[in-house]
Amino acid sequence: MSFVWPWQYSFPPFFTLQPNGETRQKQLSAWCALALAYSQQHRLPAMTVREAQDIPLFANHRLQRKLPLESIQVVLEELRKNGNLEWLDKNKTSFLIMWKRPEEWGKLIYQWVSKNGLTNSVFTLYELVSGDDTENEEFHGLDEATLLRALQALQQEHKAEIITLDDGRGVKFF
Repeated sequence: MSFVWPWQYSFPPFFTLQPNGETRQKQLSAWCALALAYSQQHRLPAMTVREAQDIPLFANHRLQRKLPLESIQVVLEELRKNGNLEWLDKNKTSFLIMWKRPEEWGKLIYQWVSKNGLTNSVFTLYELVSGDDTENEEFHGLDEATLLRALQALQQEHKAEIITLDDGRGVKFF
């Protein structure tokens, strides 16, 4: 399935953050929506800001336009304010875009557990995101860092407990 770019992506001024406050806010909203949709479709891994500069999300090669590094950082910070990005280092050079917040992933996982009568069951992390039983679920294939954040959110709600197993980590659902 190919990615469908929004109309703004073909509009050269989109790659220059606008000075007018109202216009800039609409532009940032469009960039955030694009970043989330692109990240979801391509299941982007954690990356550095420099690496992000060269992916199609921020570089339209057909137009020969790139969003400048400083503007990428503004978009990423906006995503962080919205709860959809986590900086992975103090210097804000590495990040992870979360097209769903950990609480949303946790809710999806717990709905699957409840729907299938699997409360009071223990799963390895691998079984949850790579097992045959979850193949048709949206969280199938989720990276481990995001999965752990989702399970921590469930743990705070007392719906799950992350446990250490002989061969790695697992989770028990309540």
